[in-house]
This record gives sequence, C-alpha cells and structure tokens, in this order.
Amino acid sequence: MSLGEQVHELRKPGDTDAVTFSWADPGAELYGLARVATGIGADGAEQPSALAVAFSGRSPLGAVAVAGPEAPDAVSATVVEPLQRWSVRGGGELAFELEFEATTPLAELGGREKAAKAGGLEGYEQLCRVSGTMRVEGRSRAVDGLGQRGHAWGNPDWDRIALTRSVGAWLGDGSGVVIGTVRPDGVTAHSDEAIWAAALDTERARIVEDARLSTTTDDEGRQIRAGLELWIEKDADYPYRGTGEVVAGSTLELGALRLDVAFFRWHVEGRTGAGRYDVIRHA
Repeated sequence: MSLGEQVHELRKPGDTDAVTFSWADPGAELYGLARVATGIGADGAEQPSALAVAFSGRSPLGAVAVAGPEAPDAVSATVVEPLQRWSVRGGGELAFELEFEATTPLAELGGREKAAKAGGLEGYEQLCRVSGTMRVEGRSRAVDGLGQRGHAWGNPDWDRIALTRSVGAWLGDGSGVVIGTVRPDGVTAHSDEAIWAAALDTERARIVEDARLSTTTDDEGRQIRAGLELWIEKDADYPYRGTGEVVAGSTLELGALRLDVAFFRWHVEGRTGAGRYDVIRHA
C-alpha cells in the first residue's frame, strides 16, 4: 500500500478518499476541523466534498458541508512538503488560513486491522503543530496550537456500521495518542467495538497492543467525558492513562449520518493537552 499524498484510486460507488485536519489553540480558545474528500456517488460520477466546523470558546463560528464543484471554494488543502507540511484554507463564514507541520511519523491503520475491516477504511494519522489565522466576529485571530492530520480511503458500508469514533490527545511536546473505533451494526457495548490505537512521539509511532476507551455522554448521546487506558507494550508494567472533558462541541446533520464533533481538554500522565473526540452515526 502506498502511503503517499496522492488520491487513491476510486473504482466503484461508495469509494472515498478523505483528508481530515483538526486543530486546537487552548490559550486562544480556538478550535476547528476541516475535511476534504473525493468520492464516487451512486451514479458512478466522481465528485469532491468539503466539511468544516470551527469554535471560539464554546461558541460555534459556523459549519459547512458541501459536495460538488463548489467544495474547493469552501475548504481546500495544499501539500507544501509531502507527509510533512500542508496549508489549509476555509472560505465564506469559516475563513481560516492555517499551516500544519507534522511533529511525528505517521501511524498506519493497515487493512488487516480489525477496525479497518469493520469500518471499510484504512489510512494513517500524524500529529502536527498548527499556526495561522481564523476570522472571529470579523477580526483575524492568530492560531498557534496543536493538531492532527488523517488520510483515509476505502468504501465504508453504513448498513453494517452503527457508529465510528475518532479520538486524538495532543501534548505540547508534539507527542500524543490517536484512537479509532468501529461499532458494527447490532452491537451495543462500547467494549465490543473494533478498536485501533497508536502512541506517537517525534521519533516513532507505536501501535498499541491493548486499548480501552470509556465515554460518558449526555441525554442526546453526545460525548462529554472520556477515559483512556492503553497498554502500549505487551510487557509494560502499567498502562498509559488519561481522562478528558469537552470544551467545545456541536452536532452536524450530514444526510443519513450525524457527526458529533467535540474538542477536549486531556489530562494524560500528569500533563494537560488538547484534542478531539468525534462520533459519526446514523442520523
């Protein structure tokens, strides 16, 4: 499998190739997520799509979800240096100009992983430094924070998927953890979801041997608190633990699917960091 920057070959309806950027500047209380994708629709035609949502403190600055020729005007991403640096731009009410620089090697979600098989997507994740500007109430605000870039491709079958979770905990030294889970249709227990996790630092990305994620939700099923317990090595004396709570979040209706996007404050191994916790499920 190639891990380059190119769009992976799209052959049949449902095939998709997507790149997701997320960021947090806790000091400025600025947060956001942007996704650019290319997919093949039911008619066999290839079309781009774009998604973005941003926050200032707990207040949403707006959200956009668009498919078709206008998508690149809403959100665009440019490779500055392959697998190292990217620029991301949002237009309209969600105006932002951001630079992402990788702080870690990529953590690969290979096709043989249980989460990849259950979700129909493989790919990789990297942690990043993020800088640039966001427009808040008509004024340009500086962003200097942490973030994550993920590239995923495949053909998810939402008739067989109840929900997916994407979690990232980002620390100030450029390290952190990423987690992805898939709950197959008919499964109700959090513990029965297919899970993949990786611990990343500036030198390496390690796939976690045993990962556990617990979540507290509100009455609408939206994530408000979470706990991590990761046994990174088989012979580790103790797990890597963390807890987090939501600092900003919103729900986006995406046709047949619903995205609960949340940004978290994480407390990991005695350190405080930032990150995200997103859930996609049937609307």
